Amino acid sequence: MGQRLTQIATRTGDDGTTGLGDNSRVSKHSLRVHAMGEVDELNSHIGVLLCEDLPASVRALLVEIQHQLFNLGGELSIPGFELLKAEAVLALDVALDEHNAALPRLQEFILPAGIRAAAQAHVCRTVARRAERAVVALGAQDALKDTPRQYLNRLSDLLFVLARVLNRMNGGDDVYWRSERLAQSGEK
Repeated sequence: MGQRLTQIATRTGDDGTTGLGDNSRVSKHSLRVHAMGEVDELNSHIGVLLCEDLPASVRALLVEIQHQLFNLGGELSIPGFELLKAEAVLALDVALDEHNAALPRLQEFILPAGIRAAAQAHVCRTVARRAERAVVALGAQDALKDTPRQYLNRLSDLLFVLARVLNRMNGGDDVYWRSERLAQSGEK
């Protein structure tokens, strides 16, 4: 991996390029830099979610996810390198099964709303989907392992489930979409 930062303002990016972890330089508008930025933004939004009152198990899960997202960002910054392991995807699957089992089955669409922690989890979910699209676009151009794409896909699902879990804290519930079409047809 490249050198650790010893100073932040290096001025080397003033020409519109940035350094990758393998010490190569690429344009700041490259698909790789775009994907790295989306993952970084997702990690930052999870940091905001961690400012909320959360169950200890959810907090520990999100902290581990932040570390894995840092691994993912590192992997994206070094073409051909692998930092994010398949076990990280499996850990998300386990968390998904565990948290989803405690929820009632969805009968209708829900809005990205509710308590602030749940709403922030929904923001994280949408940013995870955007990061996934950026990684897919990069993968269409450059060879990537499957794990980064799988991790982001599974993570967005988990964040949806966690939003539902958080909305149920202290007896709350999801915020359901009121579909005019369904209301007019007499469907629930």
